[in-house]
Formats: sequence, C-alpha cells, structure tokens
Amino acid sequence: MLMLVLITRIACGQQDPVLSMYMFNNMAFNPGYCGTQGMVNAIATTRQQWVGFEGAPTTMVFNVNSPFSLFGLNSGAGLQFESDAYGFNKDFSISLDYSYLMAVGNGILGIGVNGGIINKAIKPEWVIPTGSSHTPASGDPMIPNGDESAIIPDASLGFYYKTQNYYAGLSVTHITQPKIKYTETNSFISREYYFTAGYTLQLNNPSLDITPSVFVVNDGAATQYILNGIVRYNKKAWGGVSYRAGDALTGIVGFELYSGLKVGYSYDFPLSEIRKGTNGSHEFFVSYSFDIGLGKSITKYKSIRFL
Repeated sequence: MLMLVLITRIACGQQDPVLSMYMFNNMAFNPGYCGTQGMVNAIATTRQQWVGFEGAPTTMVFNVNSPFSLFGLNSGAGLQFESDAYGFNKDFSISLDYSYLMAVGNGILGIGVNGGIINKAIKPEWVIPTGSSHTPASGDPMIPNGDESAIIPDASLGFYYKTQNYYAGLSVTHITQPKIKYTETNSFISREYYFTAGYTLQLNNPSLDITPSVFVVNDGAATQYILNGIVRYNKKAWGGVSYRAGDALTGIVGFELYSGLKVGYSYDFPLSEIRKGTNGSHEFFVSYSFDIGLGKSITKYKSIRFL
C-alpha cells in the first residue's frame, strides 16, 4: 500500500506534507503569515510518518519571519527550508517570503508571496519478482529507471488575517504547477489550496482558554480536513486533539520553557487500514519568538497567541 502511495506521488507530482501541528507553523503553507505576529518568529519542525514502514515519509521544516518597514510600508519577510524524503524521493526546497501588512478592523491582514526553488531527486531501486510477468522500469516510460535530479522554480500566494481572538488564512502553493523534467520522464507539482481558521474562547476559569480550529487542503483531486481543539493553561502549557478525516486521530502536548521559547509534540494514531503496518506518526517542534524593537505595531496590541 505504501509503495502505491509513493509511486502515485512520483507520477502525479508532490503533495505537500501536512503537519499535525499546523496551527503553530502557518508560514509553512501561507506566506501571508509573515510579520503578522509583530515579533521575530523562528520554528523548526520534524515529522516521521508511518513509523515502521520502509521508505516512510520524513519531513523537516525550518522557517523564520519578521515584520519590518519597507519604503514606509508595513511589511513582513521570511526564509524557509524544507526537506522531504519518501520512498525513493529526496526533495529539498528553499524560499523567500514577503507580505504586505495592513490594519483591517481590529486586526492585521497580511498579503504574501513566496518564491524559491525545489530540488527533486530520485534514486530508485526497483525489484522485479523472479518469474513474474511485471514490466521492468526500463520498459515503462512513466517510471524513472535510474537516479534523477531536477531543480525547478516555485511560487505561492497567501492571505492571512488575525485579531486578538481569531485568525483565518487562505493560500495556494505551486501556483505555476512547475514541470519536473528528468532525463527519461516528465512530471509536475500540482497546486495545493489551503484554508485554516481558529477562534480562542476564554473559559470561566481565567487560567484556561480553548482554541478550536480547522485546516483544509485540496490538490484539485481530493480534499483533506483536519479539526482540532487546543486547551491552554496560563498560556504556558497546552494539550489538544485533532481528527484528520478518514486518516488519523492526533494527540498534541506542549509548553513554554521560558518567555518566547516553546516546544510541542504530537502523535498520530492511524485510523485507516495502514495502521496494520505502522506504529503511527511522530511530530516535534521548537520555536522561539522575540522582539528586537522593529518599530511601532500597526495595531493597538501585540500578541504571540498563534505562532
């Protein structure tokens, strides 16, 4: 089953890795997020999916963003690195983000663009069972027969709006659906459409608040939904549960070590048939937020509620 998934990704283009703790790393899929927190934010995330499967996806993401003023315009800028290995594939990307920030109502709207390059490499090791009638890779023009590598340009667009109590984002990655031209085969990376939103509710106990959120991603052929709820204690520790429709149930925990430094962990328990061959998926992040006096906020408050 896993090989079927991986081969599909090779033939039809890359599906962006979906992070279980998406609410702490909006920049990974929405350049409009850059600078909206009014602070410098840096986050590193690692994810090991379907532990126990040979060739299962392993993802690492690092990004940093900050607000700044450009020619008198309130702006945000960011830098992002991503490594994604699955099956025979090893992909690496680097990109720059820019967002224009404006005050809208009681919040900030970020309109962002992202541009960079992706290095897609594949090192296949095809095994044809002895005595079988299967066609070898060399006999199928759609399947790479040897090591391949390609560097392609990429771009994304996003809108992100936040207030002190809620946020919402809409974005599209791989706008141009960049073509991957290997020596023997050609493919492309399909567009990915994202929507996310969350709302923070103060509970009767002043030490507790809860943030339900939703995350939706569509690649033009299929849609994936994630519903999540995070409860925080004194804004220093949190725990929650996510449901990825038809795929997994996720538990999330995290805490703030000291001002601005946060760590988080999530475990995905698979609900589909793939659970018979895996011990689940693990995700971990560490983030740091700090203010370096980059100027007056364009709103009346600053918040690092959503990182």
